[in-house]
Amino acid sequence: MASQHAVTRVAGPRFRFRSLLLPALAVLVAAVAVIGVLWQAFGSGFGEEGNVPVFILVTLNGLTLAGLYFISASGLTLIFGLLRVTNLAHGALFLLGGYVALTAIDNGVPWALAALLAMVASGAVGLAMHQAFLRWNQGQDLRQALITIAVALILADQMLAYFGGTPTAIVPPEFLAAPLPLGVYDLSYPSFRLAILGAALIVGLLFWLVISRTRAGMVVRAGVDDTAMTSALGVNVQRVFAAAFFVGSALAGLGGVFAGTSLSLAPGQDQAFLVSALVVVIVGGMGSLGGAALGALMLGLVDQYSSAYLPAEYSNLSVLLTFVLLAVVLAVRPTGLFGKAR
Repeated sequence: MASQHAVTRVAGPRFRFRSLLLPALAVLVAAVAVIGVLWQAFGSGFGEEGNVPVFILVTLNGLTLAGLYFISASGLTLIFGLLRVTNLAHGALFLLGGYVALTAIDNGVPWALAALLAMVASGAVGLAMHQAFLRWNQGQDLRQALITIAVALILADQMLAYFGGTPTAIVPPEFLAAPLPLGVYDLSYPSFRLAILGAALIVGLLFWLVISRTRAGMVVRAGVDDTAMTSALGVNVQRVFAAAFFVGSALAGLGGVFAGTSLSLAPGQDQAFLVSALVVVIVGGMGSLGGAALGALMLGLVDQYSSAYLPAEYSNLSVLLTFVLLAVVLAVRPTGLFGKAR
């Protein structure tokens, strides 16, 4: 008995040391990265011949990319974080929305109406997938993952066959086509990319109001936590889940429209944005809207700062830093920044 107590006393401090080592290293890595960016941005002073104008543009690129990530990831936050459905076809719905909007605009439909059609199309495909396959496998994460991977591959092949493999872009609305003067350093910035930030704020506000302040949001959260009790109270839980899945899929389609307008549409973009959305949701914490916003902000800035400020011979490592961000956050907070242990 005494030897067991001795082992416990010895192992306790070691365990505490190891549990503190990873967070300390993570904070150190983050601090070095921030100092490096700030030194390169402001080390030459604040004049026009310095690096501050470039820093402003790179920061705006990071913020607008974060807005795009948030719009796409908010749908995955609803489906993956709140409904607890493993939907790995989210990226395919994202790309589908972009292509639907592109087709509509090419046929003379205004941009705003094309975006609405894209949301409806992505939401309808997501709803059909949910009703046909996923509602029967609630709680079966592996089955859901395999089913949605299969659906994603089918959609990707069909989009490649129909739209081709050449990258293309959506023409922005006329009133957002001209660059907007920033008023500093004689800089200007694309108006549409700034509009993405506004759209992300609107999506986040509406999402928060519906989930936190309406009966529908309370029913969604109650249905996930205790389906049997919620059904016993007279709520059609499956209908509520179906509506929530439609909204989450529609947000993926909206993200595809914004990405196609500000960046481009191409095969493979679905998987890239799926990985980004998953990183945002995991970094922020499962089911946390505020966490998704902060995760999108961190990912967008890391992506752009690493592309701009890494040495030229290491620029190909900027994608790797996405997963470094994930590792650093999970070392400090294993459940994500605002996640809760279930």
